[in-house]
Amino acid sequence: MTAVGWIQIFLFCAIIAALTKPLGWYMTRVFNGERTLLSPLFRPIEAAIYWIGGVDEKREQHWVTYTVAMLFFHVGGFLILYAVMRLQATLPFNPAGQSAVAEDLSFNTAISFITNTNWQNYGGESTMSYLVQMLGLTHQNFLSAATGIALAIALIRGFSRASVRTVGNFWVDVTRVTLYVLLPICIVYTLFLVWQGIPQTLGPYIEATTLEGAKQTIAVGPVASQVAIKMLGTNGGGFFNANAAHPFENPTALSNFVQMLSIFTIGAALTNVFGRMVGNQRQGWAILSVMGVLFLAGVAVTYWAEANGTATLDALGLTGGNMEGKEVRFGIVASSLFAVVTTAASCGAVNAMHDSFTALGGMIPLINMQLGEIIVGGVGAGLYGMLLFVVLAIFVAGLMVGRTPEYVGKKIEAREVKMAMLAILVLPLMYLGWTAVAVVLPSTVAAMNNAGPHGFTEVLYAFTSATGNNGSAFAGLSGNTFFYNLTLASAMFVGRFFMIVPAMAMAGSLAAKKSIPPSAGTFPTTGGLFVGLVVGVILIIGGLTFFPALALGPIAEHLAMTANTLF
Repeated sequence: MTAVGWIQIFLFCAIIAALTKPLGWYMTRVFNGERTLLSPLFRPIEAAIYWIGGVDEKREQHWVTYTVAMLFFHVGGFLILYAVMRLQATLPFNPAGQSAVAEDLSFNTAISFITNTNWQNYGGESTMSYLVQMLGLTHQNFLSAATGIALAIALIRGFSRASVRTVGNFWVDVTRVTLYVLLPICIVYTLFLVWQGIPQTLGPYIEATTLEGAKQTIAVGPVASQVAIKMLGTNGGGFFNANAAHPFENPTALSNFVQMLSIFTIGAALTNVFGRMVGNQRQGWAILSVMGVLFLAGVAVTYWAEANGTATLDALGLTGGNMEGKEVRFGIVASSLFAVVTTAASCGAVNAMHDSFTALGGMIPLINMQLGEIIVGGVGAGLYGMLLFVVLAIFVAGLMVGRTPEYVGKKIEAREVKMAMLAILVLPLMYLGWTAVAVVLPSTVAAMNNAGPHGFTEVLYAFTSATGNNGSAFAGLSGNTFFYNLTLASAMFVGRFFMIVPAMAMAGSLAAKKSIPPSAGTFPTTGGLFVGLVVGVILIIGGLTFFPALALGPIAEHLAMTANTLF
């Protein structure tokens, strides 16, 4: 661990904090339907979309209607994406002559991208044509990210409104966030990535001759545009199999730093949107502080573990930390920071192989996902996931003082607590349940590339990543099998939609409640005590669900390595 490394970490945090308020101000205006600098350009396009789709932008929806619209929207996205993969061989923009994607892999991939997971049981450059990458994957990167943000805004409206039955209009929210937020940023971002050296072309793969005279095929394509939205929308699916470790996806230290910033930017700004819409920006800063405490703790442990390496590496003369599975152009600090950022958010892009991290270094990304991806989290999904824990923390505070808990002017009652618990507990049911099944079936055990605790962690990481809609892999599991394609798809589906529906039910319930003014007995929710309470509730609930699995995986591996060194 070095001073330069810590300066890079704190510089990253400072830039995110600086961007939170201005972007939060802009996004609040977008979702309130107010005029912005981009309105003269995009307002005619927005109006045309409503006219073509038959949408009345002034007509809002009940939470049930909003949720049903969202679900049908995803059914359509699934069918389109599945179809283009199955018909890939007959469609244009396929210079490498890629064949149709197998049925089970197409099913897994379609579920993956509509749920903002982007789990990939394939190598992009050897499986997907340019058309599928653009029309299928990049298209869903935009729409799944827009959906997450829209749902977060709907939940915020539940807290900010009083005595109403509506939470907004799904079609309007998705259109506005795509036109005014995601698309403009991605256009500029794509040009930056092209400047950094990322390809953006529809030309064929390049045939090159090496110095030894061998023939080599160099895959290219419309990469920069996909990388921009995969990072900004916390999607994470790579154009290439090596993802952000590939020099054509992440060529320089500057591109690496900017990509990390883009993963966190919108998720952090949404906390400010929350504060503005409930009428108290300090509420948003308190939530961001909770995220910051958990994030910095994770970065500190991962950086320490990777910078110190292991006694086994030291015995081999490999001092200076654990560089296995890391790109030299990034080093230990940038790789450790990227690993925590991508799993704190539900991004899933990787610039190093998490399978090669130390036991404790690899444990932190796993914990980040098992907490529900609420440490900034996916765009939108992180905020509504965090608000579920906030509701539980307020409920605990109410129990301690013996009065009905309140939060931002709304009484938190049994319905809200039940919905929060339902959404949170469904996650460990998926990743613990499917892991238990996978480690006892001979055919699935054979897919593990390592035995013992490390092999167990590979499986646990896969189902945790899928359930948390992260999409990163431990890089040591052969996942393209019928069993994993179907079970991982089910985990992705449940992890996304079985969390969304209770959150939307809570939004509708809160919106219908009256707003009550604070009193002398109201628990303050903008100070350090509140931040500490929420952090404690998150760690206690999370620890009760995932600690037994960690004890069999990375903790057991760390203890075994320590014992081997001592004895």
